[in-house]
Amino acid sequence: MDKLFFNDEHLMVRNMVQEFSESEIRPIAQELDEKEKFPKEIVSKMGELGLMGIIIPGKYGGAGLDMISFVTAIIELAKVDASVAITMAAHTSLGSVPILLLGSEEQKTTYLPKLASGEMIGAFGLTEPDAGSDAGATKTKAIWDGSNYIVNGGKIFITNAGQADLLSFTSQIEINNELKGIAAFVIPTNIPGLEIGPKEKKMGWRASDTRQLFFNDMKIAPETMLGKITDGLKMFLKTLTSGRISIGALAVGTALGAYEKALQYATEREAFGKSIYKFQSIGFKLADMATEIEAAKLMVYHAAWLKDHGEDFTKQAAMAKLFASEVAMKSTIEAIQVFGGYGYVKENDVERFFRDAKILEIGEGTSEIQRIIIVREILKNFQTL
Repeated sequence: MDKLFFNDEHLMVRNMVQEFSESEIRPIAQELDEKEKFPKEIVSKMGELGLMGIIIPGKYGGAGLDMISFVTAIIELAKVDASVAITMAAHTSLGSVPILLLGSEEQKTTYLPKLASGEMIGAFGLTEPDAGSDAGATKTKAIWDGSNYIVNGGKIFITNAGQADLLSFTSQIEINNELKGIAAFVIPTNIPGLEIGPKEKKMGWRASDTRQLFFNDMKIAPETMLGKITDGLKMFLKTLTSGRISIGALAVGTALGAYEKALQYATEREAFGKSIYKFQSIGFKLADMATEIEAAKLMVYHAAWLKDHGEDFTKQAAMAKLFASEVAMKSTIEAIQVFGGYGYVKENDVERFFRDAKILEIGEGTSEIQRIIIVREILKNFQTL
């Protein structure tokens, strides 16, 4: 893996994040999960390390690193705590990238340095009660009143919403009673008319902040639009394509975290006078987990490599997200099975990894949506003989 995709910089990132995760996150990971406590101090330290702006260019205060580095950081974080990993991943790939892709120079210089340092946390508003997989069914509407847009509607399941200082979101645009398309905006979260709902009670990612947003006659200036009116949906879908790589990385990290716990336990636990890994029923589980995780990791890194080299990565991102998320679900289930009854209690972490894994098959496009994308991509240039 290292020789295929890594250079010295990537190794440095991996070692740094690995050390940070073990020393700063692992000691409090169970507490964060149990208390559903947002990791503010950890986020601040990640900002100091440059992780919150890892792919933001240096001219805007970021580390200016590539997608391979981003994937590596997410995997190392998720091996210890997926809630911390998704907080950083959503802030970066969803909260910052829309501004990087479509923002004016003024928007970039105003917001990106603060996002890169962690001074500001970013969130991304796309999903609605009636617009999940069908993102084009957005009902939120911004009506032009001659000088400002008046926004009404709402978003659901928004990661970082309660902690974010900055929100990017999509909305239908209406001018003179005529719909003009879906546009994207970026606004501070202290703006009048934006109501942030209570924190969702979730099965997993419990330390991550997920909430509903309500727009009630929210008045925003035309300068808050990202790009042109017709750019909004296209840009957000492009953002989601990149985001699938980060979710794939989250899945690899989650699977690795559970696998490593199971491997360690299998060498320490004895039954019938020998370590349980020596029983074929356990050894084969470990072998299958290791094989599938390695395959998922290769797929994620390949998608990241294609993005870094300017190649089309739509199919590979969907495949990586689909396969890695399903591997994470399977691996965490098997890890609990290796632990037996001990896997069902909180102190051994594998039940937390199991709870954190399920959302990976749903967020950033369900497994079903990934299969639709993959079929579309493999048939795009297919010609019958």
